[in-house]
Amino acid sequence: MENHIPKRIIQIWIGKNLDLPLFEKAASANIKLLHPNYEYILFDDEKVEAFIKQQPSTYQKTFHSFNFTIQKVDFFRYLAIYNLGGFYFDLDVLLASNLSPLLDRECVFSFEDLNISRFLRRSYGMDWAIGNYAFGAAPGHPFLKAVIENCVRAQKDPAWVEPMMRGIPRLFRPEFLVLNTSGPTLVSRTLAENPALAETVTVLFPDDVCDSRNRQHFGNFGIHLMKGNWRTNYGWLRRRLAGAWEVWTYQTLLKESRKLGKTRPVVPNGKPVVVKQAPAYVQS
Repeated sequence: MENHIPKRIIQIWIGKNLDLPLFEKAASANIKLLHPNYEYILFDDEKVEAFIKQQPSTYQKTFHSFNFTIQKVDFFRYLAIYNLGGFYFDLDVLLASNLSPLLDRECVFSFEDLNISRFLRRSYGMDWAIGNYAFGAAPGHPFLKAVIENCVRAQKDPAWVEPMMRGIPRLFRPEFLVLNTSGPTLVSRTLAENPALAETVTVLFPDDVCDSRNRQHFGNFGIHLMKGNWRTNYGWLRRRLAGAWEVWTYQTLLKESRKLGKTRPVVPNGKPVVVKQAPAYVQS
């Protein structure tokens, strides 16, 4: 296994051709202009299917067993970076600077936000989550392997997922099922349950994890605009109700988080850290 991230950027467009809408086209161009010497790969439906056919049969079966398209996208992004190495970015991420200062890392994830997962908070003392909208890794990195295996496990063993679903109102369960079986909560659980692997992962923490202005930042390198297109299948009213419930729960748990201070450890029960990052607008 290589011990550094290669100069490669991977993105996914859910569609039958690569003619992107204007916003996604602009975001993609932004990334390519900042990285003229990186390989850039954009997968559409056809390319995703061709890639999946090259994977072990267990992974193929898992991919096709997901009920929601976003779960397939989640699973694919982990497989793509695990096999090829490089950086993955959603098409609603805008970068402010070149990623080359991160190339010497083995695996990089973003701090996403304080979480509302009572399972992670109570079981591991982990009140924060890492995001899967942007990450990078060397090919074959064992943390991504563990994430992939947990996606498989979540499909095969509903009992393993159930502790993460407790306390979530039944009306909102489909959305949180995605988060807990393939999304950020699953990735965060994988980190919490594998402290040895967590030591190989760089999390781009902000100076203050409790400051809401630091949500959805890929360190100092870019920002996730959270267009959240995958949520549109749930209906306007249910999205509004789910949003209100999340805000209420978040504000309630924020009091607990503030008592813990501004910084957090990557490894549960380890020392809090703040990753020192290169200033914005660093060029290769």
